[in-house]
Amino acid sequence: MTTVAQTLDTVDKALLTEAQKQFPVNHRPFQILGERLGISEQECLERVSRLKTNGVIRQLSAIFDTRALGYQSTLAAMRVDPARADEAAEVINQHPGVSHNYKRNDPFNLWFTVAVPPGDSLKQVVRILHTLARADETIVLPTLRLYKIGVKLDLTGSESPLESQEEIYDEKRRMAAKPPLTPQDIQFIRILQEDLPLLEMPYAVWAEQADATEEELFEWARRMEHLGYMRRFAAILHHRNAGFLANAMVVWQVPEDQVDAAGEQMARFREVSHCYRRPIYPNWPYPLFTMVHAPTHSACMDIVRRIEEQIGKFPHKNLFSTKEYKKVRVKYFTPELDAWWQNVGSRVSI
Repeated sequence: MTTVAQTLDTVDKALLTEAQKQFPVNHRPFQILGERLGISEQECLERVSRLKTNGVIRQLSAIFDTRALGYQSTLAAMRVDPARADEAAEVINQHPGVSHNYKRNDPFNLWFTVAVPPGDSLKQVVRILHTLARADETIVLPTLRLYKIGVKLDLTGSESPLESQEEIYDEKRRMAAKPPLTPQDIQFIRILQEDLPLLEMPYAVWAEQADATEEELFEWARRMEHLGYMRRFAAILHHRNAGFLANAMVVWQVPEDQVDAAGEQMARFREVSHCYRRPIYPNWPYPLFTMVHAPTHSACMDIVRRIEEQIGKFPHKNLFSTKEYKKVRVKYFTPELDAWWQNVGSRVSI
């Protein structure tokens, strides 16, 4: 049986690798991307359309920084009766701010991320989800320090094994003081977080929706990226359809005084897409989290071994996802949360 990944040719792989880094925000983005790849605008557009239809490209949109927009977010881990894991995951997924939800090979078997808008209590939302899911235990694991965020899968095999510091997300810019968002900013965010229309001049459609010119939209996007509200405009892939069939959340038991140095080094590994410092608990002594992606389980283990060879052999767990329940982009400033609150208000004590 031929998989989607096996149908990708060298141009597809180069296109996907490039589009994950930075998709052009320009009048004719497919022309610019095509020039980088040595193909015509029309061929580039046709390839992107096919890769969307085949489920390799999940979404092509702006990627915003949750915290910069005033939202609170956290990773949470639940210990749920394995017989009820699917049922519990379905309940968790109903919250619009839950963007990722996986079953993993650990007594804490459900792992999800949830974001809430300004004014909502993150602690209260997690407590409600714990109750609705009938979890035995839930630990809340917010980001204490972000060393890296951004999935950029190398389908070509030609990228350097270590990323430069410039390629890794700038935490100082992320945390720098920012002007408050205006109503126009929020309008643009609502538009640019959607999937890009697959047209020769797709941004013209969005500019019309915003009652703005393309130049105004482009200038806004550049300003948002400079301020750290927007991380980048890029393609997000379905990992499995792109040939990356395995992913592991590797949690490391690193001494407190070594966490930052280890995190900064681990973040440079290209196969590491996310690297965070998180709180520890008596039953969870792992402050450092890394996500690695590879074509196979054994390839993930090879990455972990390379990290150990360079940085040191710390006690760690390799938590593989055994089922994906949800993976979407967080939608900001949308009304779906009102309906969720109305629904849970009749089911739990708020």
